[in-house]
Amino acid sequence: MPTELGWFYFGAGTLLFFFWAYGIVSFALDLKNKILPGVRTLLANRRARKAEEKREREREEKEQQLY
Repeated sequence: MPTELGWFYFGAGTLLFFFWAYGIVSFALDLKNKILPGVRTLLANRRARKAEEKREREREEKEQQLY
Protein backbone atom coordinates (compact mmCIF):
# COMPACT_ATOMS: atom_id res chain seq x y z
CA MET A 1 0.00 0.00 0.00
CA PRO A 2 1.51 3.38 -1.02
CA THR A 3 2.21 6.00 1.59
CA GLU A 4 0.69 9.49 1.67
CA LEU A 5 3.83 10.88 0.08
CA GLY A 6 3.49 8.33 -2.72
CA TRP A 7 -0.12 9.33 -3.36
CA PHE A 8 0.86 13.01 -3.34
CA TYR A 9 3.69 12.34 -5.79
CA PHE A 10 1.39 10.35 -8.08
CA GLY A 11 -1.35 13.02 -7.91
CA ALA A 12 1.05 15.89 -8.59
CA GLY A 13 2.60 14.02 -11.53
CA THR A 14 -0.84 13.30 -12.98
CA LEU A 15 -1.89 16.94 -12.59
CA LEU A 16 1.29 18.20 -14.21
CA PHE A 17 0.87 15.70 -17.05
CA PHE A 18 -2.59 17.09 -17.85
CA PHE A 19 -1.28 20.68 -17.94
CA TRP A 20 1.64 19.55 -20.11
CA ALA A 21 -0.67 17.71 -22.51
CA TYR A 22 -3.05 20.69 -22.59
CA GLY A 23 -0.13 22.98 -23.47
CA ILE A 24 0.98 20.76 -26.35
CA VAL A 25 -2.56 20.49 -27.75
CA SER A 26 -3.12 24.23 -27.36
CA PHE A 27 0.14 24.99 -29.16
CA ALA A 28 -0.74 22.62 -32.00
CA LEU A 29 -4.18 24.19 -32.41
CA ASP A 30 -2.66 27.69 -32.39
CA LEU A 31 -0.28 26.61 -35.14
CA LYS A 32 -3.12 25.11 -37.17
CA ASN A 33 -5.63 27.93 -36.72
CA LYS A 34 -3.54 31.10 -36.42
CA ILE A 35 0.09 30.81 -37.42
CA LEU A 36 -0.14 28.63 -40.54
CA PRO A 37 -2.99 30.63 -42.13
CA GLY A 38 -1.06 33.83 -41.40
CA VAL A 39 2.06 32.46 -43.07
CA ARG A 40 0.02 31.27 -46.06
CA THR A 41 -1.57 34.72 -46.41
CA LEU A 42 1.82 36.40 -46.15
CA LEU A 43 3.29 34.17 -48.86
CA ALA A 44 0.26 34.61 -51.12
CA ASN A 45 0.47 38.40 -50.76
CA ARG A 46 4.19 38.32 -51.53
CA ARG A 47 3.60 36.22 -54.67
CA ALA A 48 0.77 38.50 -55.80
CA ARG A 49 2.93 41.60 -55.27
CA LYS A 50 5.79 40.08 -57.28
CA ALA A 51 3.41 39.11 -60.09
CA GLU A 52 1.96 42.63 -60.12
CA GLU A 53 5.44 44.17 -60.26
CA LYS A 54 6.34 41.85 -63.15
CA ARG A 55 3.18 42.82 -65.06
CA GLU A 56 3.92 46.50 -64.40
CA ARG A 57 7.50 46.15 -65.66
CA GLU A 58 6.32 44.36 -68.80
CA ARG A 59 3.72 47.07 -69.41
CA GLU A 60 6.35 49.80 -69.02
CA GLU A 61 8.69 47.96 -71.41
CA LYS A 62 5.91 47.76 -74.00
CA GLU A 63 5.22 51.48 -73.58
CA GLN A 64 8.92 52.24 -74.03
CA GLN A 65 8.99 50.13 -77.21
CA LEU A 66 6.01 51.98 -78.62
CA TYR A 67 7.76 55.39 -78.39
